[in-house]
Amino acid sequence: MNEVSDRMAAVAAAGSSVTAGSRIAGLGAYRPADVVGNARAADAAGVNPEWIAQRIGIQERRHAAESETVVTMAVEAGKEALANAGFTADGVDMVILATCSMPSPMPNGAAQVAAGLGCRAAAGFDLNAACSGFSHSLAVADCLVKSAAARAVLVVGSERMSDWVSARDRNTGPIFADGAAAALVVPTPTPEIFPVAWGSDGGRADLIRINAATGYLEMDGRKVFGWAAGALTPVIRTACDRAGIEPGELKAFVPHQANLRIIGAQSASLGAPGLVTATDVTHAGNTCAASVPLALHALYRNKQIRTGDPVLLFGFGAGLTYAAQVVLSP
Repeated sequence: MNEVSDRMAAVAAAGSSVTAGSRIAGLGAYRPADVVGNARAADAAGVNPEWIAQRIGIQERRHAAESETVVTMAVEAGKEALANAGFTADGVDMVILATCSMPSPMPNGAAQVAAGLGCRAAAGFDLNAACSGFSHSLAVADCLVKSAAARAVLVVGSERMSDWVSARDRNTGPIFADGAAAALVVPTPTPEIFPVAWGSDGGRADLIRINAATGYLEMDGRKVFGWAAGALTPVIRTACDRAGIEPGELKAFVPHQANLRIIGAQSASLGAPGLVTATDVTHAGNTCAASVPLALHALYRNKQIRTGDPVLLFGFGAGLTYAAQVVLSP
């Protein structure tokens, strides 16, 4: 190297401080006030309430009001995450918004979330991996923190899925819902977010899609069930292997809250009797990228997990995409 390149390398080295790992320092959530029970959802979809409860496992879900946007819900969830971490907005230098339900591709939502929180000059981008978006975003945040590209990353999953489904469609209307949840990721001397196991199966992307003519989400529920309940089992095991933990040593399992039957099949595949498995879908519905952090927040709030407990997070959905990682509870 010449003198100029030597000087550049020295400046770059002085400005970096690679850390061994990252951790979740705080969690936050926002659930819209409008609770839609099965009677109301069933009437719109032309089915009976018992059909919804038995087939999907949902008793109620939340729908956002006009003033509750993807961005405003994300801001509220972010506020709680920062408060729980004892962190100020000024300390956040990156916001990642996991969402697939922004009303328009531009402007992005993350920059608006950063502004709403008062994160001055924080970088921000949206990440669309649908229902596995939060798990993808958490993995990206972990990499950013460990490489010193960012020191404090706010990861938010926020969705207004009620805008993208027809209430009259029995395959989607009673299932999808709205909400947001956030996690603040910061450096730590020893890893508390472990290596991700992720991938995609784009050859089957048409199983969950937006119909260009109607603007509504369509889903082949039977085929999605088979994929999620069977083909993804090795991914769950791989995430445990990469964290150096046996499934029986986990304290909780937080899969994407698609429906109770899928959750039950995935939990059983771990072969860990007594494992706490999140079933937030019963009262929250399927909130896509918000479902995993909402379910994790519920376990934390209800004291079903304690600080330092190993928890397996697992997102999967449209794309088809999937991502799983073990984390230690904040």
